[in-house]
Parts: sequence; structure tokens; C-alpha cells
Amino acid sequence: MQSSLLRLKLLAVDTVAEMFRAGGILKLAAIVFTSLLAVFLAFQLLEINLDFKLTNVFLKSKPENSGPTKPMRYKCGLSRPCPLGHFSFKVASGAASVVGPRICLEDKLLMSGVKNNVGRGINIALVNGRTGEPIKTEFFDMWAGDVAPLIKFLKEIEDGTVVMMASFDDTSTKLNDEARKLITDLGSSLITNVGFRDNWIFVGGKGIKTKSPFEHHIKNSADTNKFDGWPEVLEMEGCIPQRQD
Repeated sequence: MQSSLLRLKLLAVDTVAEMFRAGGILKLAAIVFTSLLAVFLAFQLLEINLDFKLTNVFLKSKPENSGPTKPMRYKCGLSRPCPLGHFSFKVASGAASVVGPRICLEDKLLMSGVKNNVGRGINIALVNGRTGEPIKTEFFDMWAGDVAPLIKFLKEIEDGTVVMMASFDDTSTKLNDEARKLITDLGSSLITNVGFRDNWIFVGGKGIKTKSPFEHHIKNSADTNKFDGWPEVLEMEGCIPQRQD
């Protein structure tokens, strides 16, 4: 094989010499042609495999430890994002008399046991319907407390306010017809049926023209209760339309 390469080189040199004697552009063309011919024949003799496929290059450049991408997280842990002009929310009732309710809006935790601002009875968060900014949070004990402070609180809510409510322990013992009527005026259609230790969650608003679609209620029943003496936790998520007027 070495002798074959030597003969090729000698042949190339002789060819180049002849081209230089001929002169002109033919000399340069002969040099290029002879060089390419020599290289091609050398690779053929050595049986070199030039397999430089682009796909192989790209595969080698791919990171070896590229793991799966993380799932998207939406505001308040919703399963999907809300459209423009809407506020994301999630509400959960209390669990028996142990774990307090949770109210979240636009990824802001407004009420929870961790924030230490929830209590037995009806837990309420007020939010500006135009900006989504929290206005006030409060809870009212409907077992050992007085319904009068709740009635006063509900009457003072201004138009355009989003009202978010969640039960904890017992919601109804001190809840009278006047208080139920005020909550109905906020868009509730189930508050009239809420009884002793029922779980109930609701999102409505002051000045709402129709019944709110954001409400759930589950009865306290020995046959269906998940906890001893209390029904299972209720959870609800959704998108509240931003008030425009």
C-alpha cells in the first residue's frame, strides 16, 4: 500500500511539473485537479469511511441527562389558566373542626390556618372587583357567637366587591333569616339550605345581577360523612370576571 501511495505522489509531482512548463491558468487548474485526485485515491486505498451524517452530530450534541420538563403551574394551583380580564381563585372549606379553610385569589393566600386568620363559622374575604386587591378578611362564629356582627358586616359591603366565603366547623346554628337573605343578595342560591355542620363554599359579589355559578354545599350526614360528625372537605376553583364599570 505504501508503494502505491509513493507512486501516486510521484505521478502527481510529474504532472505538476508538466503543467508549470505549459504555463498560464492551466497550471493552476492542474495543481488543484491533481491534488484532489491524489487525496481521493489515497482515501480509497486506505478504505477510510467518511460517515459524517448531520443526524449523528446532532445526536452527540444532545445533553445526556435532559429530564422531562416540569408541568406548568398556574395561579392558586388551578388546573388551567384564566383568560385575560379574569381573576384566578381557589376556595376550600374547613376539615371537620381541625383544619381551617383556605381562600386564594390571584396567587395570594388571603385566608388560611397558616396565616392564623380563620375561625369557626363563616370565613369571609372581600376583594376589589376591579383591581383584585384584598380589602378585608373576617370570620364570624355561628356556634357560640352572635349573628349581629355578621349582619352589620354584610350590609357594609360596597358595590363591585367580590365576596368569598368558606365554612369551618359549624356555620348555621346562629345564622338567621336576615343573614341568609343578605348572603342570597350576594348571588348565593344554596345558603337557605345550609344546616348544622354542613360544608359550604361560595364566591359572589355585591351588586351581582344573577345567581353566582361558584357555590358548593354538602350536607352533614352520618351515612356519607368522611369525618366523624363532619362531611368531606369542599374545594372549588375558577375564574372571576373582572369588573369593568
